[in-house]
Amino acid sequence: MKNNFLFLIFLTFILAMQNGYSQVDVVYTDLVWSDEFETNGAINSSKWHHQTQLPDGGSWFNGEVQHYTNSLTNSFVNAGFLNIVAKKQPFTDQGVTKQYTSARLNSKFSFLYGRVDVRAKIPTNQGTWPAIWMLGKNVNEDGGFFDAQFGTTSWPACGEIDIMEHGITPSQPSNYVQSALHTPSSFGNTINIGGTIANNLGNDFHVYSMNWSPFQISFLLDGVVFYTYNPAVKTPNNWPFNAEQYLLLNIAMGGVAGSIPSNFNQATMEIDYVRVYQNAQTDTQSPTNFTASIGAVTSSTIELLLNANDNSGNVNYTITYNGGTITLANPSGIQKSVVVPNLLPTTTYVFSVSASDLAGNNYVQNPIVLNATTTGTVGCSGTDTETQQGSFTIGYNYAFETLGTDVKITFQMLDTDKVGVVAFLWRQNPFTEYPMTNVSGNIFTRTITGQTIGSTISYAVKFAFAGGLSVTKYFSYVVGDNCSLDVPITNEFKQLCYPNPVESILHLQLYNDQSKIRLTDISGKTLIDAIVNSLHDIDMRNFNSGVYFLKVENLNGIQNFKILKE
Repeated sequence: MKNNFLFLIFLTFILAMQNGYSQVDVVYTDLVWSDEFETNGAINSSKWHHQTQLPDGGSWFNGEVQHYTNSLTNSFVNAGFLNIVAKKQPFTDQGVTKQYTSARLNSKFSFLYGRVDVRAKIPTNQGTWPAIWMLGKNVNEDGGFFDAQFGTTSWPACGEIDIMEHGITPSQPSNYVQSALHTPSSFGNTINIGGTIANNLGNDFHVYSMNWSPFQISFLLDGVVFYTYNPAVKTPNNWPFNAEQYLLLNIAMGGVAGSIPSNFNQATMEIDYVRVYQNAQTDTQSPTNFTASIGAVTSSTIELLLNANDNSGNVNYTITYNGGTITLANPSGIQKSVVVPNLLPTTTYVFSVSASDLAGNNYVQNPIVLNATTTGTVGCSGTDTETQQGSFTIGYNYAFETLGTDVKITFQMLDTDKVGVVAFLWRQNPFTEYPMTNVSGNIFTRTITGQTIGSTISYAVKFAFAGGLSVTKYFSYVVGDNCSLDVPITNEFKQLCYPNPVESILHLQLYNDQSKIRLTDISGKTLIDAIVNSLHDIDMRNFNSGVYFLKVENLNGIQNFKILKE
């Protein structure tokens, strides 16, 4: 079967060029480790380790009920395929008798950053849990191949990357496969998950892939990305993925995979190949043809359009501005759109953009400096606690913003006692539910397109979490209307503007630094337009007596004050 191995490698590379360049941030092209399973019989012991030792007091984790063995009945190579077989058979090992056996293989190869491709056909039997996954080489797990020499770190601080799992998502269709990441910030029933539907799962082979760079981890099915993990700020708590990991292949039985039918006999995962790619060539050439320009601009975002060439096939971009630093990578010669979020309206931002390659070679004329000013806000925002289902312990923020003929809807759950929060946008009439995109923390957004200016829309948000859900009230919004003046800010900490009436110095106590203030007179003339800190004074001694209006805008919303100058 493997006589055409070189051709298959070449074909895989071509497909990666066609599909992967637009799918992932870093393209890996050098095959550094693989197993094509060409020799019938036992697995290649120079590449794989049977993990059989029970690590959890006579059991495996997650309530699983199998013994893992090194028996040829549970793992063997035949006709170019690795077979991992879960069987119903009494088996006694380490003084413990179990009714099911299977195999769990550790690769004797570990690596930092790269791409994994595994072509496999997986079982879909009730009660089976086939998995292709990775663990940190430093995991302290008795019986693992690397444990004796490198096992210094407990799970999940070692990091876990689940490339493919099946059988543990009963709420999903039977042909649904899942990828997940386990970190100290989210593990077990992790919120860091993505999934997709595989056609004819259980009967056809599919290629399950993971692309791991210093910046993000992407998961692919048959060459198409369906989930990317990319924390904006990476810490050991959410990104333990900066050290070597190794591969695991196994079928678990029962536990979170559910009950096993009484007529179960055996189930097999067939694996055609396992391949790991990295970029192994020494690189001394700097990027060329670096361009950077401004794209679309809204009241809260600025798009940067970046492009450069590099012989390595990848370019690293670093964007620095007064809101922080963004670092990312993208394939050479492919334009990258970077949307910088969480900006203040009608504010000018300066971006310093540099290009380099992953080897650290810098573009000779770094940096390119760009300037852009965000637009004014057209929309509504505020805070509320009212629900139509469930309840909130603190409440939620909401915002509706018109962007051309689109409306960006953003909700933030303020409750801190909820775990595994996801959000769905509810359209009132006709009722429709849409998944929302997580921005960060418990902030979720979705943009509805093709709206008519002047029309009224009505939406609510369902927050679902471990153990329950809470649904906000419906909010009606007129597209293109700036109704934020009518939305009061309600919070335990009130923004203050005192004394009022004022004779000389007006003191401001605001929610946060980087608040935008605008003071106008009764005719609408702007007298002050500035970005200020949370504690700020306005000297009004030279202002005429009369009525003034102060608008305060920050991440908590917009609040307006009527000021009387004596």
